[in-house]
Amino acid sequence: MAKWLVKIILAGAVVFPAPHLYADAVQQEFQLNSKYLNFPVKNGAPKKWVSLTIDGEKVREFDIELSPDEPDFWVYLEVGEFSGKTGLLRVEGVEESETPILQAIHQGDSFPGEEEAYKEGLRPQFHFTSKRGWNNDPNGMVYYDGEYHLFYQHNPFGWKWGNMTWGHAVSKDLIHWKELGDAIHPDRLGTIFSGSAAVDENNSTGLQEGDEKVLIAAYTSAGGNGPWSEGQPFTQSIAYSNDRGRTWTKYEKNPVQGHLSGSNRDPKIFWHDPIGKWVIVLYLDENVLGFFNSVDLKTWEKTSELKSFHECPELFELPVDGDESNKKWVLYGGSGDYMVGDFDGREFHPETEAIKFSYGNCFYASQTFNNIPEEDGRRIQIGWGRGDIPGMPFNQMMNFPTVLTLHSTEEGPRVFVQPVEEISKIRGATKHNGVMLNDSSTDLESFEEPLLDIDLVAEIDTAKQIGLGIGSAELVYDTVQKKLRFKDQEAPLDEIDGKIELRILIDRTSVEIYANGGRVYMPVHHIPQDKDYRLSLFTRGGSAHFETEVGELKSIWN
Repeated sequence: MAKWLVKIILAGAVVFPAPHLYADAVQQEFQLNSKYLNFPVKNGAPKKWVSLTIDGEKVREFDIELSPDEPDFWVYLEVGEFSGKTGLLRVEGVEESETPILQAIHQGDSFPGEEEAYKEGLRPQFHFTSKRGWNNDPNGMVYYDGEYHLFYQHNPFGWKWGNMTWGHAVSKDLIHWKELGDAIHPDRLGTIFSGSAAVDENNSTGLQEGDEKVLIAAYTSAGGNGPWSEGQPFTQSIAYSNDRGRTWTKYEKNPVQGHLSGSNRDPKIFWHDPIGKWVIVLYLDENVLGFFNSVDLKTWEKTSELKSFHECPELFELPVDGDESNKKWVLYGGSGDYMVGDFDGREFHPETEAIKFSYGNCFYASQTFNNIPEEDGRRIQIGWGRGDIPGMPFNQMMNFPTVLTLHSTEEGPRVFVQPVEEISKIRGATKHNGVMLNDSSTDLESFEEPLLDIDLVAEIDTAKQIGLGIGSAELVYDTVQKKLRFKDQEAPLDEIDGKIELRILIDRTSVEIYANGGRVYMPVHHIPQDKDYRLSLFTRGGSAHFETEVGELKSIWN
């Protein structure tokens, strides 16, 4: 036993006696007295299962690539809510040579590297990213009492996907975000997969306590993703908050919807006034969405199915061309491809085939905010900005918030996309340029930081191609093929009265392109090579006239 005498050192506390050995696991009791329990992470190191038990009840479980040597970065388990209590930390899969890992685990009111959070070299500067770990799908997007709540799929303990937990951030302006910490954690039913949230205005759930309206989150309990939930299927659960989303309580009788088929998941909830019930749209399996009604979100009645989209469903109503007397419903799935039709509260009746939404690789699993005030009335969307961010203690980002509108076109009703107007809060100096080019190019200028909001109008004369150089990459419009291209992404785009209009947002790891008033949306993952931030205009095979407005954007983290 002597060779297993491992000490877990907790900052601010005494050194504990050796933990007990159980096969290839070690565990140790200690008193929690700080905000964080910090862990060293090395990408590619063997994963260990870690669990924390408080007063005999398991409260956390996760896998983590613990560092045997110098860590790539540190992550933290938030333990402030357990302050003063005795915890039992257990680490599975430990070998004798790895005991130094455990000596590094420690408590603290900060985590190593915290002073550099949001200052890292590849940290997006006006897109939301979490302090630490992986993020993917936006979840639980809801507006309440002056705050936009953004929850998101989060691995707090590593750079890669895993340990799905709901992270949480809030904003008063859709631009500046404050990370509140993780809100909904894995449990015996499974890890916490995607879902949505809403304000229960009428207290239909009966869960409101006090004067604040209760916020309800519906999510998938993804069983079988760890030892704690081994053998559990995918089911649907709810949690609620009576303090403006600061703390969350899981409903004691979860799951509220048992397993139906496959990996059924991703409930979208909203209140439907005409029928006076909640509507839930749920991905079932094999591109089938199920529609449900509920009076209290605790019991669900299935009302219909539709063969349509894969996972992460979304359903909402939009006026056509801004006409409030002529509205249509939009249904979409994870890719953002959508159908337009009618919805009676129980069944969606499509009037179109599936329509392509995003033409870029930096978009998936988007969601729109519930409970936007009527006086605002916008349908505001945020998607998962897909794309690895190497060498950072975080990975992935959220797309910039956009407003969705529905317009008549020669092809039928189409969703248009534009960045939210609140971007003006971080837009600084703007420079105008007008130039005629004939089979030539011209540099605009170079920037120390690629944080830009560009408006570009090109009036095409005889050019076969026109474009904008972004460092060594090119955004090209082919006037013959009628296609817009950036890197390996492309979209069909027709000229309007001989012109094309582009809105381009450039951050450290992405270029988001909105063409012809948002008719085409192309968000692309892009990390400039060699920090080449030059901008240039060009034409090939003829002439075109350009008008540009280049606005510099400020960091949201300052």
